[in-house]
Amino acid sequence: QVQLVESGGGLVQPGGSLKLSCTVSGSITFESSYMAWYRQAPGAQRELVAHINKDYSQAYVDSVKGRFTIFRDNIKNTIYLQMNSLKPDDTAVYYCNDIDEGLNWGQGTQVTVSS
Repeated sequence: QVQLVESGGGLVQPGGSLKLSCTVSGSITFESSYMAWYRQAPGAQRELVAHINKDYSQAYVDSVKGRFTIFRDNIKNTIYLQMNSLKPDDTAVYYCNDIDEGLNWGQGTQVTVSS
C-alpha cells in the first residue's frame, strides 16, 4: 500500500521560510507520478497549492507564485515545497498527493505563520 508522509512544518514569523518534505513509499512508479502539494486552513476546503509532473514542469496557485517552489527527488521518492516570504494566510495543514492516483491522504504537516 502506498503511504504519504509529510514533514517540515512548524511555527514561523511572517516573512520567514520553511521547507516541507513528502516521501512516498509503497508500490508506485514515483518518477512517473504527477505530484502536488495541497493545504487546508481551518474552516476551509483543501486547495491545490502547487504541482509538478514527471517532466519537472511546475504550476502554482496565484497566491503563492514567486514565493513557493515545488521540486522533486526521484531517487528519494520525495517532493519538497520551499516556502519563502510566508504570510499569516499561509497557515494551514499541508498535504501531498498524486494528482492522477488520488492516494490515501497522509497526516499532513502543520504550518503556522504568526508573530
